[in-house]
Amino acid sequence: MVRPAQLLQSNIDCLTEVGPLGPVLDLAAGDCHNAIFLARSHLEVIACDTSLEALHQGRQMAARAGVTIDTWQVDLEVEGRSPLPESAYGGIIVFYYLHRPLIPSLRKAVKPGGVLIYETYTVDQPRFGRPHNPDFLLKPGELRQWFDDWTVLHDFEGIRQNPERAVAQIVCRK
Repeated sequence: MVRPAQLLQSNIDCLTEVGPLGPVLDLAAGDCHNAIFLARSHLEVIACDTSLEALHQGRQMAARAGVTIDTWQVDLEVEGRSPLPESAYGGIIVFYYLHRPLIPSLRKAVKPGGVLIYETYTVDQPRFGRPHNPDFLLKPGELRQWFDDWTVLHDFEGIRQNPERAVAQIVCRK
């Protein structure tokens, strides 16, 4: 099984503290390895992704791990409307997914007191590999700017190792 993101492991306490606020949404969950980690931490979790196959695989991995996750197949990039309900989540986690038009909806989807954990690539990433498309790469300070009115618990922008990659990270409370 794939290990959960290090940023998530390091900040799980931020999410377990807000457990009663509602479920945690794993946005663009892929194979659901981060969602399974949340479920193992006794959190209600919803893994959403466009891929039914990935979500099915995630449910099977969760069952093998002895936990249950809810899944939601959704196209997050539908123009003109937000698929995210307002004030629905005690937390949202996002790893290596960027769709800028979704950010306002993501901000509204977290309940007051809820937590966001977000990590994705920056414009410096192409020197280490994919992605190369600027639509999927954060500009300097962009992630922090989107959440500058929230309480920032962790903020990083730069190079991480193992594997080497250029990322921006934020952990913040609404």
